[in-house]
Amino acid sequence: MLIQDYLDICDPVLTFDRFMGEIELEKYLKNIPKQYTGRLRYDPVSMLKTVLFGFMTNGYISLRELEDQCRVNLRFMYLMEHEAPSYRTFGYFINEVLKDSIEEIFNDINQKIFETEHVDLQHLYIDGSKFEANANKYTWVWKKATEKSRYRLFGKITALFQEINEELAYTGMKLCINTEYAPEYIREAAEKYTELWQLDETGFKHGRGHHKTTQQRHYEKLLEYAQKLEEYVEKIHICGEGRNSYSKTDHSATFMRIKTDYMGNDQLLPAYNVQIGVADEYIAVVDVNQYRSDMDCFIPLMNKFQKTYGFYPKYPVADAGYGSYNNYIFCEQNGMEKYMKFTMFKKETTDRKYHEDPFRAVNFPIGADGVMRCPNGKAFRFEYRQNVKGNAYGRQEEVYRCEDCSGCPYAERCKKSDKNRTVKINHELTAMHQEVIENLESIQGALLRMNRSIQAEGTFGIMKNDRWYKRIVRRGINSVRLEILLVSIGHNLYKYHNKQMRSKTAA
Repeated sequence: MLIQDYLDICDPVLTFDRFMGEIELEKYLKNIPKQYTGRLRYDPVSMLKTVLFGFMTNGYISLRELEDQCRVNLRFMYLMEHEAPSYRTFGYFINEVLKDSIEEIFNDINQKIFETEHVDLQHLYIDGSKFEANANKYTWVWKKATEKSRYRLFGKITALFQEINEELAYTGMKLCINTEYAPEYIREAAEKYTELWQLDETGFKHGRGHHKTTQQRHYEKLLEYAQKLEEYVEKIHICGEGRNSYSKTDHSATFMRIKTDYMGNDQLLPAYNVQIGVADEYIAVVDVNQYRSDMDCFIPLMNKFQKTYGFYPKYPVADAGYGSYNNYIFCEQNGMEKYMKFTMFKKETTDRKYHEDPFRAVNFPIGADGVMRCPNGKAFRFEYRQNVKGNAYGRQEEVYRCEDCSGCPYAERCKKSDKNRTVKINHELTAMHQEVIENLESIQGALLRMNRSIQAEGTFGIMKNDRWYKRIVRRGINSVRLEILLVSIGHNLYKYHNKQMRSKTAA
């Protein structure tokens, strides 16, 4: 029986099979171990096609569903040639064979689609969405809380060392007291203490009604503090530099605020920040981040795009979550236009009262003498420059203070404290904001903004609501990237088939 005889000529599996037949799939299957015994291995090319077709048709497909579809679905039977691997076989194939080559598969499939569809990569529509991780909800570890607990423990260790030093004063032995301690030093101190008193743990007393000796209590406290300190060090190391929390059941997940909070109490949930760059409705670049803010994800996404395609997009279009000094400078350095909104963009462009407010520092007039003055005519004198926290390009703010605010008739509208008003100004950033407003308020900017809301946000709408992929299934940042890339490949193939069918219908 030929299964293709029972399939329509426009069936998605035939379009998919013809498309994949033009790509050399064998080069991605490098991690297959040599087989010396046992039954014959399933054809890895058929396995790859089946997995990708499953993600194309379902958005996300589980391993057990893949196994079931190969038994009952003609399309999957056509790809697997009547064979039905178990879900364990599919799991091993995805996690071991495809893990290292999935990004190459994504890029090569995109290159083939983009050549066929003549996709414009100079206009890239960027958006991000937070996907809940496969981690328990109340398993958070907070970096700041851990650091506070560690410093409290340092105080307890210091108090314990002082007690031990008083106890050992007659021996001449003295433990060095510091503001911070390493776990190794605490364990070394415990060993020396044991040698000095010739302690034997087998003779220690435990339980109710038994009185512990001073030496036993000190020794047990040293071991307890060393163990606790090792735990704090490990937690801070897992958290790393770029984030402030992680989940105990998925160390790569960060606790973030998710819009669809089904718990109804605005609670932080373990999640990943998934970033995509869309060109002509196709996902051209995708990245998985642990940052809570989209601003920190823009530069890694653009660098990944440049590594893949060899150039930066001329027009990266993004919403207000991406407009920052760092990102604008990065665009200038790499020949990209500034089409990312900043935080107050909507209010600047729609609220005329706010835009023309005479008490905003950016609206203070500067006279011929170069002195900035408030609406009351008082001069603002330059005080000092200060660095902006978290800026990668040495951004500084200039701080100005009014010469005298006493008796000002506008004091209630101009300032909130009794002191002379202080303002912080960065003329370079103000000029960048004006350039962004001009770009986005032009006809081209309006079209790009409209396209971004349709394409970038529409892509996440299709993934989450139409194809029901709303939550991460795997754990660990590398496994999550593998999963997101499979979903992205499935989305692009799904889009490609739909466009092919629409063009045939129109013809």
